Amino acid sequence: MTYDEVIGGRNDVCFSAAANFVGSGVLGTIGVLTFTKVKHRRELLFASLPTLFAVHQFIEGFVWLGLDGVLSPAVTHNMGAAFMLYAQGLLPFLMPLSVLLFEADVKSRRRMLPFLVVGALTTLYMLWALAAYPTQIYVRGNSIVYMNPATNFTTVAVFYVIATCGSLLFSKVKDMVIFGVANITILLVVMAVKRYAFTSLWCAYAAVASVIILTYFWKSKDLRPLGYLDAI
Repeated sequence: MTYDEVIGGRNDVCFSAAANFVGSGVLGTIGVLTFTKVKHRRELLFASLPTLFAVHQFIEGFVWLGLDGVLSPAVTHNMGAAFMLYAQGLLPFLMPLSVLLFEADVKSRRRMLPFLVVGALTTLYMLWALAAYPTQIYVRGNSIVYMNPATNFTTVAVFYVIATCGSLLFSKVKDMVIFGVANITILLVVMAVKRYAFTSLWCAYAAVASVIILTYFWKSKDLRPLGYLDAI
């Protein structure tokens, strides 16, 4: 099993540019609603995840347009590179950092530090790989395939999953644990049932994940801010 099969190689989102743009609009709306419930600056990064998902899907729409011949190969390549920059290069670091900042007490934040270190090292490797090796972008079976030879390894996939899901599972915030379990469950189910189309379900995943985030911010608005004043 390769890294791309697990998380990144077939990064199709919703089978067309139009679907990506519509999905981006829905996620953007969820993102705005989530931001309205933020009570402290430590919550901003985690609250920004729906908006980042929205931007991610918006970029993917331009990749589809390029592959459909509407945009130039140069623009298509740049949009694909931007898509990969977030999906593989930034998310392994941003996710554990957002959870660490969100945790209310010093002990919980320190528990997140190993995940942040793994995420930072994974991000550094990914950024090097994406810069050092060309990424192929093409359509296969109604899916966009992003193939980078330096990230196509199971070991990389394991570190990626640890960074993006591990911190969530060890959070003291119940809804973050639910968010992490949703990530793991979707990963396992899709890999077992429809491995080749893993990230073709990304739109649904991002939407569900964003709803979980919005739900938490909405229902906990009277309980926050948490005890953020302690140092890490």
